[in-house]
Amino acid sequence: QVQLVESGGGPVQAGGSLRLSCVPSGVTTRMTCLAWFRQVPQKEREEVASINPSHRTFYAASVKGRFSISKDDAKTILYLRMNSLKPEDTAMYCCAAGPPTSRNDNCVSYVYWGQGTQVTVSS
Repeated sequence: QVQLVESGGGPVQAGGSLRLSCVPSGVTTRMTCLAWFRQVPQKEREEVASINPSHRTFYAASVKGRFSISKDDAKTILYLRMNSLKPEDTAMYCCAAGPPTSRNDNCVSYVYWGQGTQVTVSS
């Protein structure tokens, strides 16, 4: 059974930093695409960052240069380091896991989702 559990969210002032963690059980991170999404009520869910089995990363334009996704395959942990946080980064952050495409190991779809951890950035 696959389970993804996030932690590390909370309140923070604008300009501050947080590091989110996601522990995915039941998946092999070396063979899986992992990603962070965020959701604000009444807005579409946004893919923030992803990392493929070979550690190739993708970032949304809104977070590029401020956020960093990484994973520790040995410990089976996914991280999202968030720096220079802005009020518009306030959201529920969820991690997700899914199979890479057979060609090029691209990350395009996700099957498993965590419950999320709330990040609130105050101005």
